[in-house]
Amino acid sequence: MVVAVVIPSYKVKKHILGLIPEIGSEVQRIIVVDDCCPEQSGKFVEENCQDPRVTVLYHKENQGVGGAVKTGYQYAVDHEIDLMVKLDGDGQMDPKLISKFITPILNGDADYTKGNRFYFLESLSRMPGIRLFGNSALSFINKMVNGYWNVMDPTNGYTAVHRAALERLPLPKIANRYFFESDMLFRLGTIGAVVQDVPMHAKYEDEESGLSVRKVLFEFPPKYINRFNKRIFYNYFLRDFNLGSIHLTLGLMLTFFGIALGGYFWVKNSLEEVYTSSGSVMLSALPIILGVQMLLFFLNYDVQSIPKKPLLKKGGFTRS
Repeated sequence: MVVAVVIPSYKVKKHILGLIPEIGSEVQRIIVVDDCCPEQSGKFVEENCQDPRVTVLYHKENQGVGGAVKTGYQYAVDHEIDLMVKLDGDGQMDPKLISKFITPILNGDADYTKGNRFYFLESLSRMPGIRLFGNSALSFINKMVNGYWNVMDPTNGYTAVHRAALERLPLPKIANRYFFESDMLFRLGTIGAVVQDVPMHAKYEDEESGLSVRKVLFEFPPKYINRFNKRIFYNYFLRDFNLGSIHLTLGLMLTFFGIALGGYFWVKNSLEEVYTSSGSVMLSALPIILGVQMLLFFLNYDVQSIPKKPLLKKGGFTRS
């Protein structure tokens, strides 16, 4: 079993040489991806790091953290690396935790593991307020979008993934920049990969986060809507038609019918300047009540449909 670490390298020159020596012997390869870094951090590593495990890859154009990670993933697939751990080069992620991230995968319990900074209460007190609020909101949105109702902290970049999942993922289609982690979870959901959280403490020093409020408020919502619609279509209408599909279809139909009927009665009676009868109110409310109940049934079905059998145990890996 060959374990490698991929480190996206962009403006982390003052951190990266301190990070590499902390990566333990459980890791056989270290792939540093210089994402067209203005500090030439890749060349800096080559000239100053003597660790024989290190390989430096270069981007001619900046592709963002997701693009750098995907380059590392593709390298892993091409060079028969079995398991890839992603570490940021800014020192936020403790390399001593690598064994905790790879153990569930090595034991055959998961295809993909990711950090969860919300597990330890004492760690939350050290998290900047804007990050705490933003990650809490994004966690709930991501649960709906990707279907992994069992995971938190979706923007956490400390991850590990088995090549069995990488071989099935359409790597070029995954978002390149700060939507990468969320898009990765969506893509994993479409192939039925098992995802598991790993509790961890966050480290906040003098690094700067590139994830701005503008990106979250204006760039992320259209992408979330797109991924959510795709997940529902793939899982409940294209690849399968199940009880959840029926609940969702009937729920939407009944809810919108009730709203439309209620709107019709309201406009009609307003123009005629008459009171709406109790019968008309009930006729509108009943399909809405039934529709909402159906949607709740669908939600319960969706929560129970979280992938539970790792891809390694399913076999038959074909790129989707």
